[in-house]
Amino acid sequence: MAISDGVDGYLARKNGQTTRLGSFLDPTADKLLITSASLLLASNHAGVSGFILPPTVVVMIIGKDILIFIGFLIVYFLTGKLRVVPMFAGKASTALQLSMVAAILIAPEVSSVLHGWIYFVRVLWWSAAIAAVAATFVYIYIGSKFIEQYEQHNGR
Repeated sequence: MAISDGVDGYLARKNGQTTRLGSFLDPTADKLLITSASLLLASNHAGVSGFILPPTVVVMIIGKDILIFIGFLIVYFLTGKLRVVPMFAGKASTALQLSMVAAILIAPEVSSVLHGWIYFVRVLWWSAAIAAVAATFVYIYIGSKFIEQYEQHNGR
């Protein structure tokens, strides 16, 4: 799914077929994919045996999306403007999360050949969690700057 999403985005940009709706729906779909996968991979019933995602990682990843959504609403209510601006920090965070999901899903097969795979997966999931927190701070900063500029230009 992640590969087809990336190809779809690339082709839309290359062919000039980007839309405002698409720029909203694409990251929303990414967030739903990551949220679902993270919850399932943290479950003892649906997760990959020996590679269960720690709840702390799940909270950090999903918490990012919840906080960014709340920030989006705050910006909208304070400015009356819908502002969806993808940032490198957010894209990097999503890429790490998608890589983490893929690494966990292939872990049983790969770990039988690469004995250090468990360590790679653990570094990947903590990197994804830390990147989510960092991206949250970047978006909070960008959103607060946008509100500040809006208020300066509108005499508030």
